[in-house]
Amino acid sequence: MAADEEITATTGRSLLSLGFMRRFDPGHRELRRFAASGEAGQALMVHCVSRNTGSAPDATTASAVTNSAIHELDSIPWLLGSPIAEVAWLAGKRSTAAPTGLHDPAFILLRTADGVLSTLELFLNAQFGYSTRCEVVAERGTASLAEPALVATNAAGTRSTPYPEDWRPRFADAYRLELQAWIHSLQRGESSPLATARDGLRAAQAAEALILAARHAGTFVPVDYS
Repeated sequence: MAADEEITATTGRSLLSLGFMRRFDPGHRELRRFAASGEAGQALMVHCVSRNTGSAPDATTASAVTNSAIHELDSIPWLLGSPIAEVAWLAGKRSTAAPTGLHDPAFILLRTADGVLSTLELFLNAQFGYSTRCEVVAERGTASLAEPALVATNAAGTRSTPYPEDWRPRFADAYRLELQAWIHSLQRGESSPLATARDGLRAAQAAEALILAARHAGTFVPVDYS
C-alpha cells in the first residue's frame, strides 16, 4: 500500500499530490479523450518523442529515465487507462554531445497491460530546441499533439516557427491549470485532482524496470508493482 493510500484510509482524504503536469496539458487531455472515446476504434499503438537542447554535464542513462522519461512513464498509462506491464531499452549511435555516462539518444518500448505497444525516442542533446510529441494510433484513425507556437515568421522565402529552449513555455498552460485545479480543490475541501502517491510509485517502479532494461538492451523487463 502506498503511503498516500494509508493516509487516505486513516483520514478519509489524500494529503499528497504529485505534479505530473502533462495530465493538465490541453493537448494530452484531448489525446486521452480520443483514446477513451473509441471514436476511431481501440488504441493500438502510441508514439512519443522527447527532445531537449542539452543534458546536464553529469547526466547518466539512469538520470535520463528518472528526470525525463518519467513523464511518459506516467502519461502513457494515464492516456490509455492501463498500467505499464513491461519495458525495453534500445540504443543506436551515440551523440557526440552526450556526456560520458549517458547513452543518448535512446529508443524505449513500453507495453501496457492492455497490450498496447508505445514507443519513446528520448534525446536529451538534440540541441535545436525543446520538442514533445505524442501520437495515438487507433484502428480507424490517429490523434497527435500539435506543437504550439506563438508566432510564425515569413522571410527570405522561408516560413518558420521557433522551438522553446526548454519545457517551461511548452507546458506553461499545464502548470497554470494544474495549480488552479489544486487550489480550487483546497478551497472546496475536495480531494486533490493531481496525481497521487500511488501514481508516483507506479512511475518509479516502471523507471526502475527501465533502468534495468538499459543494462540488457533489447530485452523486455517486467515491471514489478509489488
